[in-house]
Formats: sequence, structure tokens, C-alpha cells
Amino acid sequence: MGLIKIFSGKEILAITLKEQLEEATITVVIRSNNQANVLPSIQTEKAVELFIQEVDFGKASPVIEEFRLSI
Repeated sequence: MGLIKIFSGKEILAITLKEQLEEATITVVIRSNNQANVLPSIQTEKAVELFIQEVDFGKASPVIEEFRLSI
């Protein structure tokens, strides 16, 4: 079993979804490739990605759907 990506977007939204999933006892892996601190003159913000274990997808699906409907 592996990780599956469930979200890609702005950091504030990713953190909100991560917290909701963790309340449902689902472990979330967050990946951010934001290089803004390395090159401060470049103001591009890369998307933050959230991943969960495939086996948790059934349990996470209602939380994800409710989150998507709320944004």
C-alpha cells in the first residue's frame, strides 16, 4: 500500500484539510516545495500537496468531500 495525493493547493487550505483529517485519526503527509526563502526576489508560491495512505481513503473520503464543498 502506498501514498495517494488527495489535495494540491494553497497552504492555508492544505493546513485546514490536514487538521480535519487528523481529527478523524487519519495520518497526513504534507509536501511543500516553496523556494521563496531561497530566492526572496521571486514571489511565486508553489502548491502544497497532501498525501494519505491508500487504506485510509475510504475513511477520509467523506472528510475530503465536506471540505471541498465548503471552499
